[in-house]
Amino acid sequence: MYNWDEEQLFDWLKEFVYFDLVKAKNQMSRWDCYSPKFKHRIELKCRSKHFPTLLLEKKKYNAMIFETGKHLDIPMYINSTPEGIYSFDLLEIDPIWVEKKLRATTKFANNNIITKEVAFLSLDEAIKLEL
Repeated sequence: MYNWDEEQLFDWLKEFVYFDLVKAKNQMSRWDCYSPKFKHRIELKCRSKHFPTLLLEKKKYNAMIFETGKHLDIPMYINSTPEGIYSFDLLEIDPIWVEKKLRATTKFANNNIITKEVAFLSLDEAIKLEL
């Protein structure tokens, strides 16, 4: 059972998947970490509940695609849920975008409800990372 925060997910990835993993220099970056060996620029998310689809914001997706295009990197979206760790290669999926009313932020004090453009990525499109 995985009920991790992003720091724990980063540590696990560094130990078992990406031995060269480094954190983004800017904490407010649109990506969380990077593997120079694999050229993976990675956004991390930790979910406290398991769902058959995982939410991705279009703003985050667009920023990742733009940034990785500048550096010829591969944009990766890695999520942990209580049932596992799921890795999406964002170049290999074709998100279907919808508008959804959601909290402005999940970690900070701003609980205002705003409209966001999001996609729900099926776990069938992910690689499940194993211990």
